[in-house]
Amino acid sequence: MMLLWLKFILTCLLLVYNVHSYQILGLFPMASISHHILTTKLIEGLAEAGHEVTMVSPYAAKNVPKHWKYRDIVLDGVDEKFQDYLKTMNLYEMDKANPIAIMRQMSNIMSEIVNNTITHPKMIELTNSNEQFDALIIEVFHLDALKAYASIFNCHQILLSSAGPSSWVNPTVGNPQPVSYVPHMFSGDFSKNLSFWNRSKNLVFYLLDYLMITFFSNSLQDDFVKQICSDGPSVSELRTNASLVLLNSHTSIYPALPLVPNMVEIGGYFIDPPKPLPKDLQNFMDNAKDGVIYFSMGSNLKSKDLPEPTKNGILKVFGKLKQRVIWKFEEDLPNKPANVLIKKWCPQADILAHPKMKLFITHGGLLSTTETIYHGVPILAIPVFGDQPTNAARAEADGYGLKFHYLDFTIEKFESYLIELLNNPKYSQAVKERSKIYHDRPMKPREAAVYWVEYIIRHNGAPHLRVAGRNLVWYKYFMVDVFAALLVVFGSLVYVVKLIVKKFCCRSMKSDRKQKVL
Repeated sequence: MMLLWLKFILTCLLLVYNVHSYQILGLFPMASISHHILTTKLIEGLAEAGHEVTMVSPYAAKNVPKHWKYRDIVLDGVDEKFQDYLKTMNLYEMDKANPIAIMRQMSNIMSEIVNNTITHPKMIELTNSNEQFDALIIEVFHLDALKAYASIFNCHQILLSSAGPSSWVNPTVGNPQPVSYVPHMFSGDFSKNLSFWNRSKNLVFYLLDYLMITFFSNSLQDDFVKQICSDGPSVSELRTNASLVLLNSHTSIYPALPLVPNMVEIGGYFIDPPKPLPKDLQNFMDNAKDGVIYFSMGSNLKSKDLPEPTKNGILKVFGKLKQRVIWKFEEDLPNKPANVLIKKWCPQADILAHPKMKLFITHGGLLSTTETIYHGVPILAIPVFGDQPTNAARAEADGYGLKFHYLDFTIEKFESYLIELLNNPKYSQAVKERSKIYHDRPMKPREAAVYWVEYIIRHNGAPHLRVAGRNLVWYKYFMVDVFAALLVVFGSLVYVVKLIVKKFCCRSMKSDRKQKVL
């Protein structure tokens, strides 16, 4: 009898479980390890919550638990094409380029990725499969044409922003972005009170973004939409049809910024609890009586591509330190000092979690910056391109790091900054305070991401969260038509008053003349 009751209860639980299981399509063709980490962790969180997920990306999933309802659709060849393109570029020289040229180049790269995605046989097969999904999740990164798949599968559109609020994502949901104090992603200035010069520069970046999207990117994306769905909506319509935006940001990392109701901060959701280190790393760190420094330039930048004098100078500085150093380096360094350990790959978050960690030398990528706040480790940021200078400036402004741009790099400056960060406790204190703010949240960020995706599906796209501003054209949003009308009315009044005064003055003068004649 007890066994029958147990089976009945389990059956009921399974029925309840299945009622709340949604079908979710994650379309993430961006061929970049850092972006893939973000997208994978989101999809894994949804699969772990019991949803049936389909992950479309250039990479195959690893170690997927058998109980997950998880399907991989690997876009073969997309990563290879992207890596071949990267080989033609010197990333360490990118920041010397004209900002307009960089924006246009980025748009062209992403257009190529969109084209490779929509023409891929596996994507065509999925499009023709007549499958049904409850939600489509895509990344906000000049991939607007892919939003057309939400129309094809008749599902809700959810956006993932790899950064915080930006000029790319704000207009999609009508989020305010006052240029006077909301710095552009590439402005490089994150002081609380922007100077006149920086506000002017900020305005130029925002205008460049708007003009590039309106007059260059939109036409390219519209052509892709027609290839996906001949009678599909325009990119302008698709861009403002998002039900939810998940932001990889948090006020412990970003400055306080305005957010409309359907924008949710989940910054740090990609970070897993610390795992045991490989034996060699564990022993190296455990036996470091004066602490450990970790040095990594991220996944796209390669330390081996640094100039030889720079590499040799860095090793010379490391050799003077009493701390041990782990350097993520892509090849062997035979002339390294005894206190330096070279590793081609490192479990970065697990290294930062070690109690002997003293300092993180980083390129200033957002994932690395978030991990350092999560674990409470100060940084020396050496940014190269993209949002790295902005992230580095923010770390310095918030007191948990120092920064100097790669193009300003000197061995003397590098050594003096290391000594300052290692010997002055204020940086460690500042980052530990930031870490407290990060962890003091009502729910874990990955749980929040799952909750809000489910919320959007439960409430049929949650239209009650959308603000009217997302559909307003710029002259209505900024009240230009109202101000123009007021200007016309005011000008008309001035003109009428001028005529009346002129007429009155003329009559008065005529009256004075008559009196003089008499």
